[in-house]
Amino acid sequence: MQFEEIKELINEHCPTAILSEDLASHPNTLEITKDSILPVCQLLHENEKTYFDALSCLTGLDNGSKAKTMEVIYNLYSIPYDLHLALKVILDREKPEIESVTSIWKAADWHERESYDLLGITFGNHPDLRRILLPADWEGHPLKKDYEEQEFYHDIKVKY
Repeated sequence: MQFEEIKELINEHCPTAILSEDLASHPNTLEITKDSILPVCQLLHENEKTYFDALSCLTGLDNGSKAKTMEVIYNLYSIPYDLHLALKVILDREKPEIESVTSIWKAADWHERESYDLLGITFGNHPDLRRILLPADWEGHPLKKDYEEQEFYHDIKVKY
């Protein structure tokens, strides 16, 4: 199945999902609406023509306070068909929230927790959304572009 056919499949089942496409990226990328992430992923996973059985990566991205947006990027792979596809969702930076895809791909669990921990992106209906890399009492999200270090770490002096 080609990229255009995947777009047609999504448009047939979720007609308002696709906002734009990026054919210059590898893999080709579809920007979709935040509310469409779960039905689009479910479709791509369950459809016998696509069967995207693997979530290779899920990552969050902070576009900065001027852009006022964050992104979640999903890299999908179909092992039987050797298909690659990326989905991108733009979120409001002030309240970055999106539904979890852990009900489709169990691999999303730790990826979503990492995006939550480091960027503050909240994934609705995640089975265990808590910090994964930083201590539970850590303040803030260190990969946000406007993150300020905790005062405690300013006072540490490294001696050699």
